[in-house]
Amino acid sequence: MEFFRNPNIDFLGKKWYFLAFSLVFSVAGVFSMLFWHGIRYGVDFRGGTLVYVKFAQAPDNNAIRAAMDRAGLHNARIQIYGSPGSNEVLIDVSEQETSEQALDRSKTQIINALETNAPANKQDLNNTGFLTIKNDLMQKDPLHLGTDAEQRYTAQAQAIVNYRDKVKDGVLHSLDELKAAADPAVVASLSDGFFLSNFGVRNVEIVGPQVGAQLRKQALLATAYSLAGMLVYLAFRFEWIYGVAAVVTVFHDTLITLGAFSLLNKEISLTVIAAILTLIGYSNNDTIVVFDRIRENLKLMRREKLSDIVNRSINQTLSRTILTAGLTFLTVLALYLFGGEVLKGFSLALVIGILIGTYSSIAIAAPILVAYQDWRSGRGRPPVMVPVTKEASRREKVKAKA
Repeated sequence: MEFFRNPNIDFLGKKWYFLAFSLVFSVAGVFSMLFWHGIRYGVDFRGGTLVYVKFAQAPDNNAIRAAMDRAGLHNARIQIYGSPGSNEVLIDVSEQETSEQALDRSKTQIINALETNAPANKQDLNNTGFLTIKNDLMQKDPLHLGTDAEQRYTAQAQAIVNYRDKVKDGVLHSLDELKAAADPAVVASLSDGFFLSNFGVRNVEIVGPQVGAQLRKQALLATAYSLAGMLVYLAFRFEWIYGVAAVVTVFHDTLITLGAFSLLNKEISLTVIAAILTLIGYSNNDTIVVFDRIRENLKLMRREKLSDIVNRSINQTLSRTILTAGLTFLTVLALYLFGGEVLKGFSLALVIGILIGTYSSIAIAAPILVAYQDWRSGRGRPPVMVPVTKEASRREKVKAKA
């Protein structure tokens, strides 16, 4: 299947436009990372506590942030989480400890901050654990069970918690809802010691700063090792200049992708690093396809100018490049639009990277080869674009002796 039939586009003739485009976006990204937004690390890399909160109504991020500030939790990061209409929010606060006490402290601080109108001497049933409910029932004994109270109230408390968390998704709107899960007398007794807030803390996760620093180091090493591995492979498989061109191209793609995240003020998380490593391989694959066609055409069209050979090679592989990249782009675009908040960073990196990676395979990698060859020619050196075979080497030696 061909997307284009015999295209004849002068890509190298437009190399200065491509260079200007890449330069603008690269410089803008670097300036954003250094002076404007910086690199916004996710909790995976900087450490912190993630608190997942579900609200009864659509949450107001500004009101939540103001409540965090009043509680002393400054610079908390608030973002909508989950599917549309789920009313879930992810609150990211800085935390230097990784103990169970730190988890409980962060959860308690956020609950206290969000409970703006809590009645005195009452506990929030939406954010109360099983043992607290059980002990309250044991103390009041609404069913008048006497000696058999513990077993029965254990089952009642567990039924209440299960109904709240599994059936009502963590947030009860009314105590009357519990009549479907517990004895009416038990439900009636709860009103004396409990009230219902408009939210429930679903989960709390914590990442220590030491772990975050180690993950940052490993992410940088993984990226550097992948670039070095590509350089070695292409130098062995083609010639070293092909490897240099591919590494420069991939570095260009990575820089623009990271710059785009900085300009958009998006977090860099482990999933984003995974996407960038995926893009390194993807972009390199497109580049190798073009390089392989250039190498084949160099053997077939030795008398033509290198720029004409490179242009023809890019045009010959253009249909394959557009079809492959286009289908992949549509897939990751669907993932970005419908994949949910958890995959937003990963899919956004893929959307940006596939566009830039496809562009750079055509507009950056090939012109580097031509520029290097022109530089060698200007210094009176022989071309190195085609690997020298043993037979060709023998002919050169015979020719030199003659």
